[in-house]
Amino acid sequence: MKKVTIQDIADALGVSRNTVSKAINNSDGLAEATRERILQKAVEMGYKQFSYVNAVASVAAPRPAPGYQGEIALFTTVFLTQSHFASLMLDKFQREISQLGYSLNTHRVTPEDLKAGTLPITFSAERTRAILCIEMFDYDYDEMLCSLGLPVLFVDGPVKRYGRSLNADQLYMDNTTEVVRFVYTMLERGYDRLGFIGNYEHCQSFFERYTAFRGAMLLSGTDIPERWLIMANSAEEMRSLLAAAGDLPDVFLCDNDFVAMDAMLSLRELGYSVPKDVMLCGFDDSAESRLCSPPLTTIHIHTQIMAFSAVQLLMSRIEEPSLDYRIVHTQTDLIFRESTRG
Repeated sequence: MKKVTIQDIADALGVSRNTVSKAINNSDGLAEATRERILQKAVEMGYKQFSYVNAVASVAAPRPAPGYQGEIALFTTVFLTQSHFASLMLDKFQREISQLGYSLNTHRVTPEDLKAGTLPITFSAERTRAILCIEMFDYDYDEMLCSLGLPVLFVDGPVKRYGRSLNADQLYMDNTTEVVRFVYTMLERGYDRLGFIGNYEHCQSFFERYTAFRGAMLLSGTDIPERWLIMANSAEEMRSLLAAAGDLPDVFLCDNDFVAMDAMLSLRELGYSVPKDVMLCGFDDSAESRLCSPPLTTIHIHTQIMAFSAVQLLMSRIEEPSLDYRIVHTQTDLIFRESTRG
């Protein structure tokens, strides 16, 4: 069977290849109706990213509106701004579950709740059918949530550095493949002085990015001086560690785009130019990564597919609570921009 390409979808709909790419990659600047029409055609044609049609059945055919089924409770410790990768994912997630008869209500977990192990006062277990956790990285608190007898899905989660995993479904972006690709691309370009910036103990995704980086460097036979592994919890601490490092590597891979942009600012304050003196790569492909100067090389998260996967994981768990727990990683894509010299 011939592999379906983005150009095939564009030809079938009479639109540009760039428009199809924007829809599939969930980029800004596209009308929602156009995006839905393109995604539906991608499903119909069997485009590789949508080959698992059950995960995206919502764009393939309209569904009858059911009666009200109950609340999906979103637990988070932060305010999810438009800059957060989960914001776009939640927009699509909420639309999907509303068609299935569910509402999404947000419950912020305060530092006091975390410390005391108490549930938010806005939460009602009686009206809740399942819990969706985003930016919930306290293992003990998360373990308490898993003991409530409700389906729980974590989008990212607490770090598993010591092998502890939660009794719940878990959804991640692929934090390994494109990090390894970035490392080997830099090595092939002749840049063998690579470092890492970020707190890999913050969450599992950061940990996976760090271990992917360390693994790729180890397997390539390339040494990493410890001073080029900058584990910082704040911009101020990062600047201090960069200043103390002495000579710097050719390129830093950072935990995410905002860590990379903090690094860009810190390096400028220390008299370095990006990318002339030090190159930078982030992760997330946030809107800010395209607007900063220079635009940031990054790794794109497909938030639409994460939303579909989250719906599928939660709905199947509600329908069949005895399923084995699942850990799902969704596709990511490396995007080169000017912060790594193109």
